[in-house]
Amino acid sequence: MRHRHRRLTAQADLDITAFLNLMIVLVPVLLLGMVFTQIRMIELNFPGMEAGQAPASENFRLVVTVIPGGLEVADSERGLIEVLPVKDGGQDYQGLSALLQQIKARMPEKTDVTLEVGPDVDYQTLVTVMDTVRSYPAVVAASVVEAELFPDVSLMDAGEDRTLAQSASAADGGGV
Repeated sequence: MRHRHRRLTAQADLDITAFLNLMIVLVPVLLLGMVFTQIRMIELNFPGMEAGQAPASENFRLVVTVIPGGLEVADSERGLIEVLPVKDGGQDYQGLSALLQQIKARMPEKTDVTLEVGPDVDYQTLVTVMDTVRSYPAVVAASVVEAELFPDVSLMDAGEDRTLAQSASAADGGGV
């Protein structure tokens, strides 16, 4: 007689307890971490021309200079418009916004501004100035909206030896 051999069919038990413990801890940590990592972008227009592009004839170029000593607002025709020195250890963002609102009221079609940034200006100051020149909070129909000032922002280097100009606007009867 022939003997039939049975194969032993033993099933191996997988212990996945450690893996499940890892997943139970790792998934909530990753989900919580996603809430705090939001990427924000600000579109910038860098000065320069495309190949073959003719230079545009601008008769007014608004320039805001940001240095640790304060802010300067100037134009290409008249030069310095206003000097806003540092107040209470910080930049005068409200004064800058009020001045830019006056300029925007006189030139509503103008949308571009150039920021000259000094080498010792910190990142948060730069972002706050960019937000200030782009828009301001305005009340429309009993609700606060962001009104547009100069949304097309260009950046350039102010130079290492740049200092805040004397308040020329006070001497010449100033401002806008």
